Amino acid sequence: MGLESVVEEIRDKGRRESENVLKQTDAEVASRLSEARVKADRIRSNASEEVEKQVNRMLGQEVSAAQLVVRREILNAQKGLLDEVYSGALASLSQLNPDFHRDAIRTLLLKAKKEIPLGVVRCNSRDSALLQGLLTGDSGLAGYSAGTSVDIPGGVIVESNDGQLQLDYSFKTLLDSVWESGLKDASDLLFG
Repeated sequence: MGLESVVEEIRDKGRRESENVLKQTDAEVASRLSEARVKADRIRSNASEEVEKQVNRMLGQEVSAAQLVVRREILNAQKGLLDEVYSGALASLSQLNPDFHRDAIRTLLLKAKKEIPLGVVRCNSRDSALLQGLLTGDSGLAGYSAGTSVDIPGGVIVESNDGQLQLDYSFKTLLDSVWESGLKDASDLLFG
């Protein structure tokens, strides 16, 4: 074997090793690129999922806030309507005819008589004459005297002679009592 054939053999061996190293390097590069792509896809997917979660969370919060604002506005409108109904009912009670007021005062006084048999009765100035007529003309109301007028829409306030006990049977107090106990039913009826 000559020197040339040894050199040629070394060159061939070097080329083969070089080709093997290049093949292994190409395979390693391809493998690492593939891993990097998989990792990048996973990161992209995770980031996309996280962004979607955040977007959905933000949308949910915005929808909830908008629903809360709308609900508050509805409740305020309903309260306004109920306040109008209350004011209208109170105004209607004060504008009923004198016969109604006389009968109502008599009924309220008979009810008060069970708790305060002797006392002073106060009513609004409009009903003062009716009260005087009842106290002088109805023996079932003996023991009561008329007091000074008070600013109430109707009804009476009865106070014991010793001032220890007072019953407020004014229309406003009675309406308040009915209103509080029936407000939920009225609201359900009106607004479903």
